[in-house]
Amino acid sequence: MECKKEFQEDRKKEMMAIHDAMDVLSGKWKIYIISSICHYNKRRFSDILNDVVGISNKMLSKELKELETNKLVERTVLSTHPVTVQYELTKHGKTLQTIINNLTDWGIEHRKEIIGKN
Repeated sequence: MECKKEFQEDRKKEMMAIHDAMDVLSGKWKIYIISSICHYNKRRFSDILNDVVGISNKMLSKELKELETNKLVERTVLSTHPVTVQYELTKHGKTLQTIINNLTDWGIEHRKEIIGKN
């Protein structure tokens, strides 16, 4: 049995969409960073650094720049002394909230399934 041509083309588009999403969200830290900002709405650099266990200053800075380039995060420099930098999700970045919530829920259930603990 052979797939219909239309189905194959639709599937190629779906797979490209997954590729694009994974390209933007891949890596060890991006989902954690987005989750931190998503949970608290607005976050200072140091708050994200404390929330995302194990990430270095340099790596957090690099990942935030990439998220900003992909229009998921907006960076605001506040006129405080010393200067404070604040991050929040853009309108486009907020579209990831459902995915983050679903991923969190799945992770909790998966942990219960595998090791039987909360």
